[in-house]
This record gives sequence, structure tokens and C-alpha cells, in this order.
Amino acid sequence: MHPYPAKVCQHMKAFYDSLSEKDRRRYAAVEAEKLGHGGVQYIASVLGCSEKTIRQGHGDVQQLPKDDAEGRIRKKGGPQES
Repeated sequence: MHPYPAKVCQHMKAFYDSLSEKDRRRYAAVEAEKLGHGGVQYIASVLGCSEKTIRQGHGDVQQLPKDDAEGRIRKKGGPQES
């Protein structure tokens, strides 16, 4: 399955990489859902994530607009020790 041109895939990946972890899951899930059958596998390959991540994102999307973690975003790399 190759429904998107390479340039679109590049933009999707760049956008995906700019998101928080939870938003990445949600974005991937919505993209996969738009494609229907085979979408999860295709989007996982485009974005470089696991199919499990996309399935977890689907659960996250089902919970919207309720989000117990709203406003909490983990920082990349965690705390630095001096």
C-alpha cells in the first residue's frame, strides 16, 4: 500500500517527529484510520513507529476529549544531574 507520494510522507514524518509522545500516537492512529485496511502497517512504516504504538494511539483517540494527562508532557532526555 502506497497511497501517499514520497514528499507527503516526508512531511508527515517531520510533523510526527515534532510532536509529544502522546500526540505522536494519536496522529499515527488517525492517519491509519483514514486508510482503512492495511493502514496501521503502512503508517507504521512511514512514521517509523510500531503497530502497537498506533493501536495504543487509537485507544487514546477514543478517550478524547477527556484527557487526564492534559498539560503534562515528558521532556526528552529527562532531568539532568549536575
